[in-house]
Amino acid sequence: MELNYYSDLAVRLVNSEQPERGEDTLTSVEAVRELFGAHGSMARRATEADVNRLRAVRTRLRAVFTAASEGDEVRAVDLLNALLMEFPTSPQISGHGDLDDEGRPRWHMHLAEQPANATAAYAATACMGLAFHLTDLGVDRLGICQASPCRNAYLDTSTNRSRRYCSDRCATRANVAAYRARKRLESSPAGPEAPDPAAGVRGRSGPDSGRTAEADQRSTGPGER
Repeated sequence: MELNYYSDLAVRLVNSEQPERGEDTLTSVEAVRELFGAHGSMARRATEADVNRLRAVRTRLRAVFTAASEGDEVRAVDLLNALLMEFPTSPQISGHGDLDDEGRPRWHMHLAEQPANATAAYAATACMGLAFHLTDLGVDRLGICQASPCRNAYLDTSTNRSRRYCSDRCATRANVAAYRARKRLESSPAGPEAPDPAAGVRGRSGPDSGRTAEADQRSTGPGER
């Protein structure tokens, strides 16, 4: 099964929006069709209604990636299961006419698209692909880019599960920002001295301050006044 392609559909949909930047490219039927790429026959049936439908699915898929990136595996799985139940798909064996060296069909599993509408087809395929990716490689392979302000989703395919950014560009930007922050800290003068605790008492105000002053006055002996 083309697991990488199917799970990439989920990433592609989530990343059609940049919430921290206030950017959204999913604004037209043409944008919907571009999400399918060259592999979605249902893209031809896309209508204006699919823009808002896919936006709703996008919000829920982002929640899956966010929960996974925060280490909440159970929530990530529950959210994805809810999508799978709402957008079921039908697995089928397909060969696409491809033959091996001996002339036999190259059989593989294929996810049949749903006939209801373009959104149902996209969501069913994307969610099933993401589910296979999650169960095969682990929930921690789903991430949200840590380079501010980017919040792109990504699938971690690194050998040591160490990926934190959606791209080399974001990784470089984050490293440069961290380096500059360290340099500013190293070159800055020493921080201010710690405040005098007594000053806090002398300058204290609030509902208890009057009672404290009266108590101090009462505790002072006659000879000390």
